[in-house]
Amino acid sequence: MVEVQDIFLKYSNTYRTNHKLTLVQHKAMSAIQKCRTSLLGGHKEVCNSCGHTRISYNSCRNRHCPKCQALAKERWIDNQKSNLLNVGYFHVVFTIPDSLNSMTYQNQKAIYTLLFKTVAETLTELASDKKYLGAKIGFTSVLHTWGQNLIHHPHLHCIVPGGGLSSIGKWVNSRKKFFIPVKVLSRKFRGKFLYHLKQLYYQNKLEFHGSQTDLANHKEFEELLSSLYNKEWVVYCKPPFKNAACVVEYLGRYTHRVAISNKRIVSLEKDTVTFKWRDYKDDSKQKLMTLSADEFIRRFLIHILPDRFMKIRHYGLLGNRNKATKLKLCKQLTHTPLLTKGKVSTLELIQKITGRDLSKCPICGSDKPKQFMSLGKSPPITYETVYV
Repeated sequence: MVEVQDIFLKYSNTYRTNHKLTLVQHKAMSAIQKCRTSLLGGHKEVCNSCGHTRISYNSCRNRHCPKCQALAKERWIDNQKSNLLNVGYFHVVFTIPDSLNSMTYQNQKAIYTLLFKTVAETLTELASDKKYLGAKIGFTSVLHTWGQNLIHHPHLHCIVPGGGLSSIGKWVNSRKKFFIPVKVLSRKFRGKFLYHLKQLYYQNKLEFHGSQTDLANHKEFEELLSSLYNKEWVVYCKPPFKNAACVVEYLGRYTHRVAISNKRIVSLEKDTVTFKWRDYKDDSKQKLMTLSADEFIRRFLIHILPDRFMKIRHYGLLGNRNKATKLKLCKQLTHTPLLTKGKVSTLELIQKITGRDLSKCPICGSDKPKQFMSLGKSPPITYETVYV
């Protein structure tokens, strides 16, 4: 099976020569190239019963690596289970117009932060309005920057509980359909985003290069804003989840997804990459797309986030400062069982993902102590180095 790593190994030197990369893009590309190879070291495990030897190389653990997300996702899901409420949940998606994509790419940290800020303000303010819910809500937001064809398509996925806490400390249930009309959400979001974008512009916190240079002119920028005010922005709400257990599994699919998974890549031949994609404009039909290796790498690197940028954020009742107080009260009011949070071992998580018990020898089934030998200079040895 062809992997992103194979494409990088074959074409990264040429790509680096012909294109200017940011430091974080360089690091991500190098990490993916070295992931689970001898370059990162590893360990050799020898069974004391039958002598079977198993070698495992260390993972790069880069958050953009397609190989390194399964374990991180399962650990994150396990940690979130204690934050669920016994109510319905909604999935709401906020998207900025594609005419802002180039500006956003040139100002990733500023505009991605702005996207989080305006979505949070939109949901919080409308939910507190008695016309819609009249309560304080909590929600989790996850940033995605790609479409199925790997183009730049920044949008925010929000998982919102169906209700909130009133000012007198009572739980208020939402309607079965999402409690805020989509058009109201869209227009509030549009107004807030463009207002704050204008503030960033006049505070000289935005940069414009290449095709965006004209926007440094105030008149050009104001004309762009006017055109964006006249557009309907895309906000949609998916049907509610059946139960809380579905929520966290669904969330996991979004939180640790990278721009493209290895299983979507079909072939690498004649300097071209072919991959599967779903065309949502054509009844979600699955299609094949073929790009030059150079273009595939360019599109992949677009989605490398700024260093230390948090792409998963919790707000309101789910914020860290409220978990011990308001969230606990919400659990009591919604008759949610209080779960005792126990730490699941890495071995248990791997067994859940792969179905294999790595504490036992795959040949003789023995669970006797095994000999471990380090292979070269490497990070501290853990079972996270095992292929998952």
